[in-house]
Amino acid sequence: MAPTLAITTNTEPSKVTDFVLNKGFGVKGLSESGLRSLPKEYIQPIEERIITVNEVVHGESIPIIDMSKWDDPKMADSICNAAEKWGFFQIVNHGVPIEVLESVQEATCRFFGLPAEEKNTHSKENSGSNNVRYGTSFTPEAEKALEWKDYLSLFYVSDDEASALWPAACRDEVLEYMKKTETVIKRLLRVLVKRLNVTEIDTEKENLLMGSKRINLNYYPICPNPELTVGVGRHSDVSTLTILLQDEIGGLYVRVEESDNWIHVRPIKGSLVINIGDALQIMSNGRYKSVEHRVAANGKSDRISVPIFVNPRPSDMISPFPEVFATAQGTAIYKQVLYSDYVKHFFRKAHDGKRTVDFAKI
Repeated sequence: MAPTLAITTNTEPSKVTDFVLNKGFGVKGLSESGLRSLPKEYIQPIEERIITVNEVVHGESIPIIDMSKWDDPKMADSICNAAEKWGFFQIVNHGVPIEVLESVQEATCRFFGLPAEEKNTHSKENSGSNNVRYGTSFTPEAEKALEWKDYLSLFYVSDDEASALWPAACRDEVLEYMKKTETVIKRLLRVLVKRLNVTEIDTEKENLLMGSKRINLNYYPICPNPELTVGVGRHSDVSTLTILLQDEIGGLYVRVEESDNWIHVRPIKGSLVINIGDALQIMSNGRYKSVEHRVAANGKSDRISVPIFVNPRPSDMISPFPEVFATAQGTAIYKQVLYSDYVKHFFRKAHDGKRTVDFAKI
């Protein structure tokens, strides 16, 4: 059903909230309602707008790593060096079939093309499980300005639960995508922890590094005033690793800590973007960096992205690996924290850059 409420910049906030959140139309509904200017709830402070915060460097790029030669020590060095300096890198020839990537992108579009009433059966208020969540923005109740994004978030427990609870419009394609990325995730983690003097990933360490996974299907509709808002605000992920599938539109920006500039991660067909999350920064005692990133709104085209968040289990305690100190001087800069407490802290507030990791500092 097409949206029927005429939304303008001056529409009462309660009506915008009801339309977007309660009725489930999301920002996709706003975009399709004939909106010509941005509702004030979405207008970000000047310092948060991508085109005004520092200089956006267009000629620079995060590392692009060819994964076709897994046993090449140079490839392993490239991965670890990128994780230390940039916190982000892009991989090609990674072994996940292009048709799998295209299928999950098509499934994402198919889900968000469903009627609002159908998508809204998976909202926080209506979903039969906390593991399946359709929503918009990040944490609307805590945000001074909303983000221009709708999402479907799926926490993986088992194939049986996914079959019972995940939306049929995207379920099979999402499960296949998650299965096909399993090998590349394990290989990346094996390489990364080896530099931390962890020579073997036993069952305990594998559970700690990748004991749970969440996948998001993100939808960024055309925005009437993209320069006034953001698709996603400044943050670092709370994951161990994040594996991101971009479409050809692009819009992901990464902060370069050394220069305090932002660079655009240019889409490469068939590639996957990898970034270090807070959990691995903590486990590496700060050697690997989880870096601030954000997503621009777009005034010309709808955009989608599909990140897989590879996480510890909620019940895991995370802290620096003892092996990190085996051959190097230094003391722990992070304390032991329960991972579920860390994640709850992240989701209680609006996006605020790198402040979440302070929760784990000694």
